[in-house]
Amino acid sequence: MTPSEQKEQTERTLRADARRNRERVFEAARELFARDGEGVQMEEIASHAGVGIGTVYRHFPTKGALLTEMVRTRFQRFTEIALAAEQIEDPWEAVATLLTESSVAVEGDAGFQMAMMGVEDLEWEGIEQEKAAFAAPAERIIERAVEAGAVRSDMSVDDIPMLMCGITSTMYFAPGGAEWRRHLDLVLAGLRPG
Repeated sequence: MTPSEQKEQTERTLRADARRNRERVFEAARELFARDGEGVQMEEIASHAGVGIGTVYRHFPTKGALLTEMVRTRFQRFTEIALAAEQIEDPWEAVATLLTESSVAVEGDAGFQMAMMGVEDLEWEGIEQEKAAFAAPAERIIERAVEAGAVRSDMSVDDIPMLMCGITSTMYFAPGGAEWRRHLDLVLAGLRPG
């Protein structure tokens, strides 16, 4: 192996290690936020992840940066859900799938649930691109459902954050229970026209 090939191999190994460490930090943060709420400290996250505090700070200089990245990842998943839901022929099913699958995606993710409830450390301006990527297909889904008379005529994409905030707060304050699913059922019923 030539020196440049060795260097490339070393860089690939380091990148893979960095990705694994980053994922361990994410998983530790999810678990600790779920267990202890927003008071979790970065040192606790590092310990729980089995990495040094320097590793955590290398990836996430503040707890706010960690939460922002967790929310960014969720919005990327929401966009995938919205794009898939947009392919559903039935307008009502598309809306119901969008809200249901988005809710399922954040069940057990207390970091995201806290973000939806307005945790102070989150830097929302850091995820504008991801929010816009999600909003585009979500808006098309809702507009199509409104035009078809499948949902209330006053529903808009701007309602989604409020609806998700309510559902995620139910998840956060009643973890592990089915209450959020009942809450979602009530929301979906309320979206039906008159």
